[in-house]
Amino acid sequence: MTTEVVSLLRSLVAIDSVNPSLSEGAAGETLAAHAVRAWCEARGIETTWLEATPGRPSVVARVPGSGGGRSLMLNAHLDTVGVAGMASPFEPRSDGGRLYGRGTMDMKASVAACLVALERLQGAGLAGDVLFTAVADEEHASLGTLEVLGHYGADAAIVTEPSGLDLHVAHRGFVVLEATIHGLASHTSQPHRGANAVAAMGRALVALEEIDDGLRRARAHPRLGHGSLQGVLIEGGRELFTTPDRCVLQVERRTLPGEDGRTALADVETALAAAVAGDDRLSATAHVTVERAPFEVADDAPIVLAAERALRARTGRAPSRLGAPYWMDAALLAAAGIPTVVVGPLGGGIHAADEWVDVGSVETLALVLDDVARAWCA
Repeated sequence: MTTEVVSLLRSLVAIDSVNPSLSEGAAGETLAAHAVRAWCEARGIETTWLEATPGRPSVVARVPGSGGGRSLMLNAHLDTVGVAGMASPFEPRSDGGRLYGRGTMDMKASVAACLVALERLQGAGLAGDVLFTAVADEEHASLGTLEVLGHYGADAAIVTEPSGLDLHVAHRGFVVLEATIHGLASHTSQPHRGANAVAAMGRALVALEEIDDGLRRARAHPRLGHGSLQGVLIEGGRELFTTPDRCVLQVERRTLPGEDGRTALADVETALAAAVAGDDRLSATAHVTVERAPFEVADDAPIVLAAERALRARTGRAPSRLGAPYWMDAALLAAAGIPTVVVGPLGGGIHAADEWVDVGSVETLALVLDDVARAWCA
């Protein structure tokens, strides 16, 4: 299996599938999706091509059961982040049991492991279906998983994002908000005739830091720690020598279970109100532009226990139950009513120039996925 997994992984890494929503003019997932479909069809695994958004395809591969059993969905994304600072991002390089290159860990290793597990499951006499959803756009807006969920469901799911062969049973959500302060323009030689929107936004940033400090003092989630709130992009003013009459701030709020866009919006509105108080020439508005919910699954959920048993058997140790600070498609699957756990390989350099994956962990992941499917779909 090692040879097959590594060969497949190397071929996938060699395909440029940088997300065009992150890097203008990037290749996108089309060639990677074609490679997944061709690999499956060469082995008699049925596939469905989904491309509601032109140029952003996903592939669903299926090993059908005989009927009457529970179904399992495996999930991995085809897109990668950009390649700035990488000399040869699509030329996989082996070194000491590691494979380096863009997408090795995030997450073409998981695509390879899912495909090899599917191949092993053919002819296994399963009662339930096993689906593999190789999806587009997880790194930006999750177009692929959202499209998949419009057509498919399952009795449980494993998202194969990197987890170090432990169990991720929770992850944070996020909310992106746009805050705007309107002021009054004047010649900068007469600032008293104007109302400086940039200066007011500075006060808002201070207020946001105070709110963020309060979040860090609140009771921590046992696996996810604290939420956070920070300004990340700012733009204001028209030109030199004119008092700025407008300033726009993009704010990011990382959320915990029980928090949502309303929570985040209330915090930002509080900061804006403090920033414009006392000057009726200033006004402020805020709205949510993107929201993704946090994720959490019960420790005793059957799919969690099934994954734990398989990991223990294959690694010889009890896997830890952990929370991830970043967002994943697991939250979308859970919101669709599919009990979900995250199990993936070991690696490092995520979104960095030195991205790598431990090759042995990819082989182990394929075996774990095979084991879980055989037990779950029997």
